[in-house]
Amino acid sequence: MTELHHQTLSELRAGLRARRFSSVELTKHYLARIERFDSQLNAFITVTAESAVRAAEAADRELETSNAPALTGIPLVHKDIFCTDGVLTTCGSKMLSNFIAPYDATVVERLARAGVVTLGKANMDEFAMGSSNETSFYGPVKNPWDLKKVPGGSSGGSAAAVAARLTPAATGTDTGGSIRQPAALTGLTGLKPTYGRVSRYGMIAFASSLDQAGTLTLTAEDAALLMSAMAGFDARDSTSVDVPVPDYLSALDQPLSGLKIGLLKEFFEKGLDEQSAKLVREALSLYERLGAKLIEVSLPNLPLSVPTYYVVAPAECSSNLSRFDGVRFGHRCDNPSDLLDLYRRSRGEGFGPEVKRRIMTGTYVLSAGYYDAYYLRAQKVRRLIADDFARAFSNVDVLMGPTSPTPAFDIGAKVDDPITMYLNDIYTIGANLAGLPAMSIPCGFAGELPVGLQIIGPHFSEAKLLNVAHGYQRETQWHRRIPKGFI
Repeated sequence: MTELHHQTLSELRAGLRARRFSSVELTKHYLARIERFDSQLNAFITVTAESAVRAAEAADRELETSNAPALTGIPLVHKDIFCTDGVLTTCGSKMLSNFIAPYDATVVERLARAGVVTLGKANMDEFAMGSSNETSFYGPVKNPWDLKKVPGGSSGGSAAAVAARLTPAATGTDTGGSIRQPAALTGLTGLKPTYGRVSRYGMIAFASSLDQAGTLTLTAEDAALLMSAMAGFDARDSTSVDVPVPDYLSALDQPLSGLKIGLLKEFFEKGLDEQSAKLVREALSLYERLGAKLIEVSLPNLPLSVPTYYVVAPAECSSNLSRFDGVRFGHRCDNPSDLLDLYRRSRGEGFGPEVKRRIMTGTYVLSAGYYDAYYLRAQKVRRLIADDFARAFSNVDVLMGPTSPTPAFDIGAKVDDPITMYLNDIYTIGANLAGLPAMSIPCGFAGELPVGLQIIGPHFSEAKLLNVAHGYQRETQWHRRIPKGFI
């Protein structure tokens, strides 16, 4: 039998249904790999071994019946931004290092209802602010393809855990590329759904108009399985959209002949690594051989996405993080002399440098005299970027280009240069500003490091994106490669 951790989520699901192995055997296999390898990666903040085995035992009993839910017995890891009832939920921050969530986020709740077994909570950039998973209070996560490299962020712990086969799948969140960029840097399939497609209830907010929950998996088929459980309207989330959820699995095998692909002109201009550009173009050529048509598309306002994002996102983070004040929950300083001292020291001790930087930036752009000059203007540019995408989708079915300007970079290489770090999200931010679904799939290797192809679609076109990604993965094996030290 193929090693359990070499199998995709879909293959493991079939194996459980055929009773080739039990959920307890599968869960213990992954827990043993976590114990063996995570000291190298630092991908986990919390491992819930005891509750995972209990859940696996219950799953095995459920699998003996004829009506077991779709994901019964499948192990999974949650990014530590999702509230998980009775489990430490830290957001990668000292501020929440003692916070035990009193309820489940909707994503956690729905996946549990579908039968998953939670292995633990994955490390992440503090409050999802970062592009390299170096801002976590719990230390940086290492990329399993090269332990000297970053895995990308902010969902770097989720990505590293899946890439090293410590879990078959993980949840993540994407505010400006935080699922797609780590997926590209670790050789995974990362899906950011349309804003409002997956509930944000119980997902600790960074930038409320941008944050979206999604998946990190080996394949598009695996992502379709998870999305079938996660997607759908939630009355508890005011940003949730009440539209029907399609059958993502049944759409996977639709032919790609006649597909119109928009080649994003701006993505292939200065700044893109030469080897990454070559691999992305080779992937596009494969789509042509499958019957798709390439059409060059220009989004003239897209180069403004980074400065626009770094006004809008810090402004919203400044508002959202004001609740962490040392009064109700989270870190509280010792022996405050008065209320002002409590606020100052609790926040000063609880937040790391990157979070402080963004709070101060956001507070500035929202302040009297600067709101119109910065925040309001950024929102107007955001509208222009969304209009560019809308015009493009009147002529093409999907847009494609690189996910990241370069493969994974060295840990520490950009941590002292925030602007250079922010530019790592230059290709991903536009989809968040426009609320569009987007995903990254592996399309080759630059040396030993993975490179990602990004696919962007119109609102609520996740089924089409998964179909397009699945068609490519049926013809290639990049998603099957495993980092050498973790085989």
